[in-house]
Amino acid sequence: MSTVRRPDHHRSAPQGGHRAAPAGRPAAHAAGLRHVLAHLVTPLLMCIGMGLAYLGAFAHPAPHHLPVAVVGSSRSAQLLAQSINDKSGGDLEARTVPHRAIAVEQLKHQDIFGAYVMNATAQTQPQERPQGQTQEHTQAQAQERTQGQMQGQTRGEARGEAGGQGAPELLVATAGSDTSASVVQKIFTPLAARQGAPLKVTDVAPPAEDDPTGQGIFFLLVAISIGSYASVAVIGGAGAVLPLRLRAALAIGTSVVVSLIGAAFAGPVFHLVDHGLWGLWGMAWLYSAGVLLIGTGLHTFLKRWTTLGVMALFVMLNFTSSGGIFRPEMQNGFFAALHSFWNGAGFVEGLRSHVYFDGYGLSGHVWTLVGWLLVGVLMVGLAGLAERRRRAAEAETAANAAAVAAAAVAATVPEPRPQRSVGAAAPVTATAADEAMEEEMEEAVGV
Repeated sequence: MSTVRRPDHHRSAPQGGHRAAPAGRPAAHAAGLRHVLAHLVTPLLMCIGMGLAYLGAFAHPAPHHLPVAVVGSSRSAQLLAQSINDKSGGDLEARTVPHRAIAVEQLKHQDIFGAYVMNATAQTQPQERPQGQTQEHTQAQAQERTQGQMQGQTRGEARGEAGGQGAPELLVATAGSDTSASVVQKIFTPLAARQGAPLKVTDVAPPAEDDPTGQGIFFLLVAISIGSYASVAVIGGAGAVLPLRLRAALAIGTSVVVSLIGAAFAGPVFHLVDHGLWGLWGMAWLYSAGVLLIGTGLHTFLKRWTTLGVMALFVMLNFTSSGGIFRPEMQNGFFAALHSFWNGAGFVEGLRSHVYFDGYGLSGHVWTLVGWLLVGVLMVGLAGLAERRRRAAEAETAANAAAVAAAAVAATVPEPRPQRSVGAAAPVTATAADEAMEEEMEEAVGV
């Protein structure tokens, strides 16, 4: 009988062991797969968000009520401005200004982004009058007007122009936006061709020599933003065990370091600006401190979703509405509206005003940055209240659990007490390990 049972015994044991191993592996694999898929949601949402934001803002740039000017007070200048408005269908908003000097002033105030001077020779005379030789210039201007009237009668009907003699000139300010200046130049070049003369382009506010397109300020914004919001993942994740007061202090200190790095990039390293470096550092600190404080406060509520949240706020919606590549007049209404109050736009436009436009409008942009900094302070305050309530609730729960455990121990033999304490600590250890893993992944995604 033993010879008969042994094969059955040996045959059944491996089968039982063989069945037990695969039964545990699929469960472990399923749990691991669910864990990975849950974390894949974050990068996939980043992919969708970045695609919608960047392609929505930059894919089809076109002027929307882009303000331009025609220099001159004659009927021909008024007709040309009206013709531009009629043919543009709302893409352009053309106006007339009486003198070239007024057009230059409006360009430096960024009230317009291009000014077409139909007769540059005649329009340059009023600027030279205050320096003397008034009678000579008056006579020259009168001669130009006379010649313009005579030739306008013979050439105006054939070419559709009555602008008189002299090469046409286009005034732009590329420091305000190189792309807007290029669009304006493409619009007015055919008009100059109809006038029968090459178009002279004059840049009344050029950018720094080492930043010919003026877009270095935008990429400086990118560098400061990445240094700021990536630091949020570290302060909020690795520093979660620290008190909120200390985390806020770390955020302020980090913003000082990040802004100093940005000022070094803009000044001695890449020479993006040739003056106003301390003002640049001040705005960089306001911007970075706002980002870090908002992110530090959000981490209390969003936890592992904080990285996605700060990327949405300070990358997806921020870079696209900053005006660093395309000004709001070249974007759709959504991003143009964001440009009026978002912190990235305040930084970019504030730097342009400070460095290139003699501080015109600077106070408004600085107040935008201050407003976002105050939002960060408010967010940290709300996080402090939430964490205080959370600690009070956890302490109450722990006290209740301890009371229940003490009552249970008192009702039974004392031996299970150590086992209960070990069993109670096991879930805490597992929870701490899970939280550490979440924080590590959050930091990695953020970087």
